Amino acid sequence: MALVPLNLFVSHNEKSKRQHVTCVYRCGDACSKPVPNRSDNEYFGDIAQVVSRRSMLQAGGVAVLAVGAGSVLAACSGDTPPAATSTDSAAPAEPSPGMNFATVAPNSEDAVVIPDGYKQAVVIGWGDPVLPGAPVFDVTAQTAAAQRRQFGFNTDYAALLPIDGTPDRFLLVTSFEYTTPQFMFSGYNADAPTREQYDIEIAAHGLAVVEVERSPAGLRPVMGRYNRRVTGDTPMVLTGPGAGSEFVKTAADPDGRTVAGTLNNCGGALTPWGTVLSGEENFNQYFGATEGGSAPNPVAADRFDRYGLSIEPSERKWETHDPRFDLTETPNEANRFGYVVEINPWDPNSQLVKHTAMGRLKHEGAKIHVADDGTVVSYMGDDERFDYMYKFVSSKKMQPRGGASEATGGGYSEAAMASNMTILDAGTLYVAKLSSDIPAGEIDGSGKLPSSGSFAGTGTWIPLLRSGPDGKAESLVPGVTAQEAAVFTRFAADKAGATKMDRPEDIATNPKTGKVYVALTNNSKRGASGEAPADAANPRNDNKSGQILEITDDHTGTDFTWDLLLVCGYPAAADTYYGGFDKTKVSPISCPDNLTFDSHGNLWISTDGNALDANDGLFAVALEGPNRGETKQFLTVPVGAETCGPIVTDDVVLVGVQHPGENDDNSIDDPLSHWPDGGNGTARPAVVAVWRDGGQIGV
Repeated sequence: MALVPLNLFVSHNEKSKRQHVTCVYRCGDACSKPVPNRSDNEYFGDIAQVVSRRSMLQAGGVAVLAVGAGSVLAACSGDTPPAATSTDSAAPAEPSPGMNFATVAPNSEDAVVIPDGYKQAVVIGWGDPVLPGAPVFDVTAQTAAAQRRQFGFNTDYAALLPIDGTPDRFLLVTSFEYTTPQFMFSGYNADAPTREQYDIEIAAHGLAVVEVERSPAGLRPVMGRYNRRVTGDTPMVLTGPGAGSEFVKTAADPDGRTVAGTLNNCGGALTPWGTVLSGEENFNQYFGATEGGSAPNPVAADRFDRYGLSIEPSERKWETHDPRFDLTETPNEANRFGYVVEINPWDPNSQLVKHTAMGRLKHEGAKIHVADDGTVVSYMGDDERFDYMYKFVSSKKMQPRGGASEATGGGYSEAAMASNMTILDAGTLYVAKLSSDIPAGEIDGSGKLPSSGSFAGTGTWIPLLRSGPDGKAESLVPGVTAQEAAVFTRFAADKAGATKMDRPEDIATNPKTGKVYVALTNNSKRGASGEAPADAANPRNDNKSGQILEITDDHTGTDFTWDLLLVCGYPAAADTYYGGFDKTKVSPISCPDNLTFDSHGNLWISTDGNALDANDGLFAVALEGPNRGETKQFLTVPVGAETCGPIVTDDVVLVGVQHPGENDDNSIDDPLSHWPDGGNGTARPAVVAVWRDGGQIGV
């Protein structure tokens, strides 16, 4: 499918297509509420010149954004920006390796649209059986008992793990971010949800492990021995310095070490030792209180505010069915969520772990990089307007696989797996502080390119917390205890002077180059009255389409350099940038969310909330060579949906299609979408596989 011609006089008043109902049930309507970060952390205009331009370039070797007579980052001068100007008139005609596919055009179809010559099929969707005894899904006859054995709602992160000795069998591990009851239950009454509806929703959260088999019709689920469902009340253990602290103890768990369930599981990561990490993101919106309640004490109120918790009825009303969600009755329960969760998918009976050494925040994910010396590094984004970027550097090394006689699932012995699942309990947690020598007067919020020729700079990882074995830890922030740094990480980062970013979501390292990429999704509050103004890394006020930050990091150290790879939005708009590539030859991209890489070293980006009047999609971006910045749309998801995952291998692409048909004016009784079943079928979140018969992806 060919890319539609660019409208060179397109209105620049783009707005995210995310619906209010999505905001309410996924993030607690955060965009309509005050920004939780009220710290007075400095922004770039306040920072003294840290390093000269020459030393920055020599030290970092970072690719610099090209500038010429037709600068594509000239300031916007109204609602009709000028025609896009190529920054490289001699841009190669040949696509980058791995990106040789017919570009999918922006659209608003109620379908997954893929390139010509490719095939697709749903792998598994909401309500499909995962465990033996699960009934065939019937939306009119749901029960909590059935949902605990079925695929959950609003699938997000996905990992595909090959099963040793069976080349066509894999484990598909997925997370379920949130539930939207209006699109689950006919006649849903938001003011008085029933106990059964609450029980079904709890069961629809969490994670799933499903064995899948390759067939001519794609990947199909199998009732395998590894299959498992984790829900919103599955017991799991807290580890690290926050475990056992006064902040996480409850009447039901006086030791503060065993948590019931995991919630709002967003992005994640596959570890080199064969486990899967899942980030608990917008956990705050599950907690509330009856009308007229009050916080237990002023200190708790302050901590509640920083994490977006409110002593008022929640939208879900879960507090009316279970006191652990009532902040006035069980105030510490909320402190038991917001962590990186690790699951061993090779053992259905294994206990999940929440790693408090990695901090408590709204984790988008926790991608893993192994440094040359074997040190394990995890990069993490706190998905909130004006919050921060983090990394965790482990002090432990990974144990190798066991011999064939002692190996369990995944090729690791039980002893090696047990040791590896403690790697993320010992190490140092850092937060990022960015700087730039661009004069403050040249950053005016318009996206205008500075005279230096690029949005670029340097940065420092500021240490917050050093954790050791058995939960022993040392705070590295004066006035903050180790337990506080683990459980109230945002406070420690505020005091350390971290840089406020435009919703840092997925952060991932390119396995071919070691460079780190950050999806900064958007921030409509940037530059608003009382909020942080634009800076070199977040150069636009009222930022609706986001950007991609590229970091050259000393992975185990504290210094890095950075630049902007993409400034997303309409290619025809003057304030967008596509790595220096000819903007008349790119796919429009908006609101980057999840990141992954293919074997060729290309970056793949899934989007959430496309502000360009089209469905969300999956995009490939060339990072190196003459095609740097080439951006091509590989697929789009149905109307109202978000693109999640994704997985990109040489022979298959998988994405999670989250909240299809979710729209403010619709519900399950008045649907906007009937994907994936068509006809009069109920819209169901699902995982989709895309492949080519007899060919590799993009080759």
